[in-house]
Amino acid sequence: MLTFSFLTCIVAVFAAFVAGFVDAIAGGGGLIVLPVLLLTGLPPHVAVSCNKFSCTLGTAVALANFARSHLVLWKTAALGVVFSLVGSYFGTRLALSISPEIFAKTLILLLPVALVATIVPPRQPQNAKPKTWLIPIICTAIGCYDGFFGPATGSFLILAFHFALAMDLLAASATAKALNLASNVASAITFICAGTVWWTLAIPMAVASILGNFLGSRLAIHGGSQIVRRFLIVVLLILLSTLIAKHFF
Repeated sequence: MLTFSFLTCIVAVFAAFVAGFVDAIAGGGGLIVLPVLLLTGLPPHVAVSCNKFSCTLGTAVALANFARSHLVLWKTAALGVVFSLVGSYFGTRLALSISPEIFAKTLILLLPVALVATIVPPRQPQNAKPKTWLIPIICTAIGCYDGFFGPATGSFLILAFHFALAMDLLAASATAKALNLASNVASAITFICAGTVWWTLAIPMAVASILGNFLGSRLAIHGGSQIVRRFLIVVLLILLSTLIAKHFF
């Protein structure tokens, strides 16, 4: 029978809170919680499943906060949500078809990809016009990535919306939550149906994620785009530290 220690639960809950706080602002919360869960010795599929369930509920709370502040661009979100759901479903099915050993190695190999994606937000060209035709491509590709892997999905969406759709970083972060939630829901349901979610761990993590996302989204709303930019840098530093610890210590 698969079990985990009380210490593992405490560590996972704390990581879910911190990840939710960071994710609500700049995305990349998975870069915090997923390596922590793997380092505790949880099976890779269980780690990803519990993280996906908890961050789904947390993202819903962050989205509600941004929506109340009228920061979400719903037309963009509505156009991309179907593509995000489809991409997430196929990405999750791909993840479930891979053995735990290969999946764990794949997670480690994908971390540098997230590093490249979150180094520096691209500068918005002057007089840039939104390229709405890119929305289906962006949402399908990132949705698939989210279903398969997850970490930095929010950051990917923020940077893509900022660069391709000429959004400021705060609006990009708020709108990204709608699409991130859609892909999270599809992925979480798939993992639940596959029976890989450990509820005694996932539920406490979900409570922590909800609290972290609530506080993080409130900070982003009051701090504006500058806060989002700073936390994107924080995500980079967290990822860099994780890689150094993993490969050198």
